[in-house]
Amino acid sequence: MPHPRFKRILLKLSGEVLMGNGKLAIDPEVTARVAGEIADVRNAGYELCVVVGGGNIFRGLSAAAKGIERATADYMGMLATVMNALAVQNALETIGVDTRVQSAIPMASVCEPFIRRRAERHLQKGRVVIFAAGVGSPFFTTDSGAALRAAEMKCDALFKGTSVDGVYDADPKKVPDAKRYDTVSFNRVLSDDLKVMDASAVALCRDNNIPIVVFNIREHGNFAAVLSGDGVSTTVQTQETTDARL
Repeated sequence: MPHPRFKRILLKLSGEVLMGNGKLAIDPEVTARVAGEIADVRNAGYELCVVVGGGNIFRGLSAAAKGIERATADYMGMLATVMNALAVQNALETIGVDTRVQSAIPMASVCEPFIRRRAERHLQKGRVVIFAAGVGSPFFTTDSGAALRAAEMKCDALFKGTSVDGVYDADPKKVPDAKRYDTVSFNRVLSDDLKVMDASAVALCRDNNIPIVVFNIREHGNFAAVLSGDGVSTTVQTQETTDARL
């Protein structure tokens, strides 16, 4: 890979990525493949933080709609993200990648509490840091947690690994001729409600000038390819003049 365009990045993964196409909430083979993608990027010289959602195990918002009180449901969802973080940590350490999990909800028996300066030191030592439990408070999504951690850790970019290869002007699963953006501005994402991340996360990245790169993490080798400039993705950034559709 060529010299990194970014030095420090945060990877946001949805919990559903760990399911693969099977019925397991956490598929060991899929988790191992994702860990390999992360390892390749770490080994290429990047400082890497990771945030994993919990939707494969428990989704607070949908649970609240079914009768569980919203704050309680959100706390349950935060605990699900800790389970996913530990699964990814195990997969990474199995292939020799030194990893630390830091949780916004203290649980000293299984992981570290979130301490920004300690996380900074881990990154400087070449460790992958996985942030779990969102922001530690209900009513905030893991997207918002990822944007917050990216800002706190002074990341150069936030990479969102999804099941689609970028941002479209309509849902490509429902609209066959939907157009993919190569680059798009934060303001366009917010005004057109393009569903990149929730609005508070997009606004936080905009206010801190942290570009969001959306790409397909399910495609083998795509994380490293996008970082090298060869993969397909959409970059959400500040400049209005960069809006373009392919």
